Amino acid sequence: MGSGPGTEQAEGGVALASARGRWVLLCAVLASGMALLDGTVVNVALPTLGKDLDASLSALQWVVNAYMLTLSALLLLGGALGDRIGRRRTLVIGVVWFAAASALCGLAQDAGTLIAARALQGVGGALLTPGSLALVRASYRPDDQARAVGAWSGLGGVAGAVGPFLGGWLIDGPGWRWIFLINVPLAALVLFAVRHVPESRDETAARQPFDVPGACLAALFLAGVSFALIGASGDTSAAGVILPGVLGLAAGAGFVLVEHRRRNPMLPLELFRSRLFTAANVMTLCLYAAIGGILFMLPVQLQTTLGYDALRAGTATLPITVLMLLLSASAGDLARRLGPRLPLVAGPLVAAAGVLLMLRVRPGAEYVTGVLPAVVVLGLGMSLFVAPLTATVLASVDASRAGLASGVNNTAARIAQLLVVAGLPLAVGLSGTAYADPDALNASFGKAAVGCAALFVLAAAAAAVFVRPGRTAAWDGESGEHGGEPQCRTCCGVQAPPLEPGGRSGE
Repeated sequence: MGSGPGTEQAEGGVALASARGRWVLLCAVLASGMALLDGTVVNVALPTLGKDLDASLSALQWVVNAYMLTLSALLLLGGALGDRIGRRRTLVIGVVWFAAASALCGLAQDAGTLIAARALQGVGGALLTPGSLALVRASYRPDDQARAVGAWSGLGGVAGAVGPFLGGWLIDGPGWRWIFLINVPLAALVLFAVRHVPESRDETAARQPFDVPGACLAALFLAGVSFALIGASGDTSAAGVILPGVLGLAAGAGFVLVEHRRRNPMLPLELFRSRLFTAANVMTLCLYAAIGGILFMLPVQLQTTLGYDALRAGTATLPITVLMLLLSASAGDLARRLGPRLPLVAGPLVAAAGVLLMLRVRPGAEYVTGVLPAVVVLGLGMSLFVAPLTATVLASVDASRAGLASGVNNTAARIAQLLVVAGLPLAVGLSGTAYADPDALNASFGKAAVGCAALFVLAAAAAAVFVRPGRTAAWDGESGEHGGEPQCRTCCGVQAPPLEPGGRSGE
């Protein structure tokens, strides 16, 4: 991800407490906040989008997945680009691209145009998401880097907490288009602040070629599988389902072959020789598929079945983000003392209980007695497992590859959410315009809750089998062998685990 040892810092580095240091932090937080804000509000807008654009469920699935597809396929390349052409320059490109695509989203007059603009927006997100962290890591003095990364993740968490409330207010007030158009003034603020940010790059990485074939095959794999799953729940013919599915699976096989043979692959397959790293990513797939599935369905259930407006639906899930903001650091401390196995088993089981409580979110349910207990328990469970999951990923690889391992894990979480949004409506029998029918949606929501709870339980079982009891090597002070303690102590993003820069604090 362009942030491990060997990365060149800006000359001299800047002090976090200096005026320039504050400008750098503001720039990085605003840039990552744009992408984080977008990820928290689009689901809330889906019922309104469907009504205003006369869109089917499959079109709404693509509104979510077009963004996730390009973001997931290009995330690792986005991190590498900053190492080669400069992190400041890459961030500027990402901000401008993201803002332009957001403006296209806000101006879209039909679902097809919105979906295409969302795909373009994902490209910008792939530059913003790793680019803002790389900028923080490279700009500050070594003694300030750990504190700067912590401040970046904490302030980004505040943006995530504000997102559902702000998004709901915009949808009910100025209109859904403003959840995208708001990125334009935010981008202008970033471009104003970026004048104070020093440039940096990794000259070693600059001599390495991009893995363009790998990125293209990854995108084709995700697109083909998504087309097949979404098409199968709609009116698509059998050939229209089978052909994209076969092509997608073939692209996936080609991706593995290309990554195995390339000298500098986007995804080094030897990372998966570590059983712990493989297990952690299997857990990630299960956990974030469950999170993505239930948070895709819940805002629609609240608005269609319970009659909430967008603001109430957005704020209904706010306790999840607030609990993660308040408790994730404490969960990391617990894992440091006891080891990650206990929270990685207990956290998903608590989250599963929260999702099962959502079976009570049905017509006539009150927020305080029906919705609130479910989202609080889900938030508690997520608070328990996110930080220990990151620690397990970092503990499973050499310190020099910790940043890359974190990027792979972050990408795995986004792929899980992409696939669950594509496949869950098919699994629960929801298609066409049934999302606007309270009775049909309520029946499907109950099935989705049970399925997502099962994914949480599966993740807990994987942790019980593959994660050893006791402290991870990452926290035992074994210099030079493992990825080190997570620096992003505040974890409140619901789309993916926090990206880690790699290396040790204070390097």
